[in-house]
Order: sequence, then C-alpha cells, then structure tokens
Amino acid sequence: MDYVSALVPPVVMAVLFIAVIRVIVKTQGGTNKAKEDAAVDAALKRAETAHQTSQPPATGS
Repeated sequence: MDYVSALVPPVVMAVLFIAVIRVIVKTQGGTNKAKEDAAVDAALKRAETAHQTSQPPATGS
C-alpha cells in the first residue's frame, strides 16, 4: 500500500494540470475572442489618451 500513497499526489497533480490546460485552450478564441480583443483595445486607447493628456506641453528651446 505504500506505493499507492506514493503515487496518489503526482497523479492528482497531473490530472489537475491537464484540466487547467484544457480550460485555457478551450477559452482561447471562439466567440469570446472578439469581445476580449475589443476590451484590450479600449483599455490601450484609454491609457494612450491619458498619457497624452498628462504630458506637459513641449517648449521650443
């Protein structure tokens, strides 16, 4: 029975790792991809706009 108790933790970790990888792969692309891309584009545009408005005007010297 010692071999069973030695094998259980690696088997459980392997199963959980495979489950996480499957979830990651399933959520890539598909119908959510356009929505996620739009959210990222909007966040980048907001950050760029905030960065441009916070810069002091350049002085010509």
